[in-house]
Amino acid sequence: MDTVEAVRRFNRFYTKQIGLLREGLLGTPFSLTQARILYEIAHQKRITPTQLGECLNLDAGYLSRQIGKFEEAGLVARQASSRDGRVQHLALTGKGRVAFATLDRRSTSEVQAQLRSLEPAARARLVASMNTIHDLLEPPTEKPKVQLRAHRPGDIGWVISRHGAIYAQEYSWDATFEALVAEIAAKFIRKFDPERERCWIAEADGERVGCIFLVKVSRTTAKLRLLLVEPAARGLGVGGRLVDECIAFAKAAGYRKITLWTQDILHGARRIYQRAGFRLIKEEQHHSFGHDLNGQYWELRIAG
Repeated sequence: MDTVEAVRRFNRFYTKQIGLLREGLLGTPFSLTQARILYEIAHQKRITPTQLGECLNLDAGYLSRQIGKFEEAGLVARQASSRDGRVQHLALTGKGRVAFATLDRRSTSEVQAQLRSLEPAARARLVASMNTIHDLLEPPTEKPKVQLRAHRPGDIGWVISRHGAIYAQEYSWDATFEALVAEIAAKFIRKFDPERERCWIAEADGERVGCIFLVKVSRTTAKLRLLLVEPAARGLGVGGRLVDECIAFAKAAGYRKITLWTQDILHGARRIYQRAGFRLIKEEQHHSFGHDLNGQYWELRIAG
């Protein structure tokens, strides 16, 4: 199934799932478009017909006819602006608020019924997937808030999975790279020293978008490992924040040096290391992950 057909198949499924093919939405006399018009008028204070049309991407003539029908039915009224009498705002009448409350209540009940059939984990997956679709098709205008936290159960599996998937997609690295990540992550968990080691998970609006590890090599040396930033989160400064957090923790833990191993084709990561003060120590060619690569060893000296 190609990409276009997959999207059309989902659209057909979801149209049926939420009842868009019914004559009246949720057993009311309103169509989906009419319900959306009522919703926006109910939730946006002092909205004008022009603003409503822009919000819903509706033809001005069609929208005008729909508003006229609502006015004739006594559901919507126009109110002149106190600042400019030429500007009119739309508002629900008492009858309109009752009609919308019925529609809103039935919509809530239907969604709750759909969710009740799912286990909690499945509900979480469903909501996360819906958020992903929304953000991809209509990216947020404001940058999401990024937060760093310590790892918790479930994060390590995500780290392994996302490394394998992203590096396969972007660099065609084979499954041996995912196996290496799994070995590093498993060793970290088995021998975790919370006083001298740390894993940070970066989240943007509650979704995991990056990670980094700092592991103990010796009393004076730590190693930075498994820096990853999701493609959709690049440009938000996630990688730099993760590396800075590593360095700050290493200083507090008493390390004198941080080392790391990377590949010269990972240009974004190398720029982050350079900005943080790391120096390239040596390079060596090797064949790994199904490719001929040029490995690089970097280090950062930490003042006492």
